[in-house]
Amino acid sequence: MVRPADGPAPNLPSNLEELLNFDAGTPPGSAGGMTAPRQVLPGTVYLVTRRCSERRLFLRPSRFTDATFLYVLAVATQRYRVLVHAFCVMSNHYHLIVTDVGAQLPAFMQYVDSLVARATNVSLGRWEGFWSSDGSYSAVSHGATEDIVRKTAYVLANPVAAGLVRTGREWPGLWTAPEQLGTATFTSRRPENFFRSDGTMPESAGLALAVPSGFASAEQYQSAVAAALHDLEAEAQRKIVAARGGFLGRAAVLAQNPFGRPASRERRRQLRPRVAAADPSILAEALSRLVAFLDAYRLAWTARRCGARDVVFPAGTYLLRVVHSVPCAAPS
Repeated sequence: MVRPADGPAPNLPSNLEELLNFDAGTPPGSAGGMTAPRQVLPGTVYLVTRRCSERRLFLRPSRFTDATFLYVLAVATQRYRVLVHAFCVMSNHYHLIVTDVGAQLPAFMQYVDSLVARATNVSLGRWEGFWSSDGSYSAVSHGATEDIVRKTAYVLANPVAAGLVRTGREWPGLWTAPEQLGTATFTSRRPENFFRSDGTMPESAGLALAVPSGFASAEQYQSAVAAALHDLEAEAQRKIVAARGGFLGRAAVLAQNPFGRPASRERRRQLRPRVAAADPSILAEALSRLVAFLDAYRLAWTARRCGARDVVFPAGTYLLRVVHSVPCAAPS
């Protein structure tokens, strides 16, 4: 779900043009070379993806890996007010469908990635970076229910599309079955090999799968995803059988070396979208709102760097709001 840069235009000083001094060239502290900020708004639905360093199979399904990931995910959802709708943890990456209720997705992701990386590194006897250095996590927002269904089915079809198992149900790692969507609750005990028994982490944590906004019931979400998943799996099965003759299989997945990686080459320097929609009009509107946010943010940032300390940043500003308490417009 992408919302507009709600609220009034940034509260800019009347002498902004003088402050910027355009005739003198680029103003000090210009945002021209900055990485585009994330717009983090409450109630946004995301497809979140995080990949392991060098595509290594550090998350290969195992009792410890599965228990650790599920436990950390459950604790994080309670700390940061994030609702989980579906998940799939592959051997070298994971996908989540979540709703960021409290506009805290960056903190949520930092918490999950940090603890999963440290705990799994200890289990593997390694110290180096765990996650890919090619940017941080990918978060693509979705608003229309059909887009949420489409991306949920995409997540659940991952093991089949990768040629690992014939159906998602055969995946030996963490995976959400369609009939669990919106109804299942998972309880995970604190893993013993990393977390201290006398520490601050809870002894157990529960994770209840939620129904995304826009669906009348869990059954509606389940049936729509099940139908879309059936089609994606059938298409992937045809392609994998034609190209490879068959699937790797559950036993071979479990036997993989966690330090290994796929033999295929990964396409690099691809686009990293922030919004997605099947309907071109919805996509155009979402992109327009995102551009409006970026324009307002950069204008406010430039004004602040030039001395306007009371400038109001657009709704969805995250890091400056959390770290520096800058004034921000309220979301509508």
